[in-house]
Amino acid sequence: MIAGCLVGYFVRKNIAERKIKTAEHLAEKILIEAKRTAETKKKELLLEAKEETLKLRNAVERENRDRRNEIQRTERRLIQREEMIDRKSINLENKEDKLTKKIKSIDDKKMKIDLMYDKEIEKLEKVSELSSEEAKQILLNNVEKEIKHESARIIKDIVATAKDQAEKKSKEIIAYSIQRCAADHVAETTITVVNLPNDEMKGRIIGREGRNIRTIETLTGIDLIIDDTPEAVILSGFNAIRREIVRIALEKLIADGRIHPTRIEEMVEKATKEVENSIREEGEQATFDIGVHGLHPELIKLLGRLKYRTSYGQNVLKHSLEVASLAGIMAAELGVDVKLAKRAGLLHDIGKAVDCEIEGTHVELGMDLLKKYRESKHVIHAMSTHHGDYEPETVEAILVTAADAISAARPGARRESLESYIKRLDKLEKIANNFEGVERVFAIQAGREVRIIVKPETYNDKDIVLLARNISKNVEAELEYPGQIKINVIREIRAVDYAK
Repeated sequence: MIAGCLVGYFVRKNIAERKIKTAEHLAEKILIEAKRTAETKKKELLLEAKEETLKLRNAVERENRDRRNEIQRTERRLIQREEMIDRKSINLENKEDKLTKKIKSIDDKKMKIDLMYDKEIEKLEKVSELSSEEAKQILLNNVEKEIKHESARIIKDIVATAKDQAEKKSKEIIAYSIQRCAADHVAETTITVVNLPNDEMKGRIIGREGRNIRTIETLTGIDLIIDDTPEAVILSGFNAIRREIVRIALEKLIADGRIHPTRIEEMVEKATKEVENSIREEGEQATFDIGVHGLHPELIKLLGRLKYRTSYGQNVLKHSLEVASLAGIMAAELGVDVKLAKRAGLLHDIGKAVDCEIEGTHVELGMDLLKKYRESKHVIHAMSTHHGDYEPETVEAILVTAADAISAARPGARRESLESYIKRLDKLEKIANNFEGVERVFAIQAGREVRIIVKPETYNDKDIVLLARNISKNVEAELEYPGQIKINVIREIRAVDYAK
């Protein structure tokens, strides 16, 4: 047993020594491999560091180069600007010298002219043996006599004409009265009033920092006028369809109570659909009322749009219905095609539904629309002649032209166009402003009176009589107008002081 133990001890000892040697050998191999790997990693890291350093150096050099280039360009621009400023300064100095010389020359000439004027006045006074004040007095006396004589003649002519043409004049006065009774007709065609439950609603319509009112105006193109008018908002715009959309949308928003940009967009969209449906229904109702059937759906929509279109203050849809009815009655009396006359009369102004969006006369646009939607050539011809652009070849065409003239010409049917009215007032004020010494001019009473305020130091009390006469002569020569225009010249002197 002892021998066995000794043998086992030595065997294990040999095995352990071999294992130790093997482990040492393996450890030595691992150390060598680790050293080799470390050396490789070290070299790689050194290479990467060198590459990164090189990249950074190149980037810095590029940046420095770009900065130098930018500085050089800036320096060149500054040098150019300095040169330009120097040139401009020299030019300004030259111009200033020239202007100084011109002003001096003008002053010299003015002095010479004043001297010559004084000499000429002296010569005239010597030749006429009258002073300038005496000559003025004689001229004013002559003008006064002329005015009195002409006024008497005019009054006599007016009285004589009134006696001879009393009936004619009364009809004209009635016609003018009918037209002038619609004094706010222009406003009605350009504004719509929306009633509010209370004045607090105005603030909600405006919104925080005006965002609600801005949203409405941006979506529709209609101006909202919110002023001191109690419980009302005014919608202003020349497009009646858009005004109607805003009116309906506002009424819905007021009833709903929630007013913010998102809700406004929803209501404007709903109101747009409602107005489109209303337009189609109006067109269908018009065709039903007049007894014209078989129109293209798009033509019916265009007819409905005419409800929101006016011409010289006359509603175009009502005018079209009136023309169709008159043309049909006359066609029945003459025994010609009643349906054709009514159809052409109803469609004769269809071009006005799109003339604000497409260039061209409403006659040409109407012909294109009727051709597009396959109306007969007889209808197209009958509607195309109502303004004399084409020669009428059928009885129906003549009847449509006559019906259009009757509908438009009856007293009070139409008013003067807004554009020509404004131009007339503007020209009236310009005529008076052309006279020297006029300070301010106001055309009032719908152009029936011109109020002219003159500088008191330029005219005396007698001069303004002659000025009024001269202005009235120029107005008569340059303007065409109904009735008469009152020329009211005012010379006013005010003295103001303060008690302290």
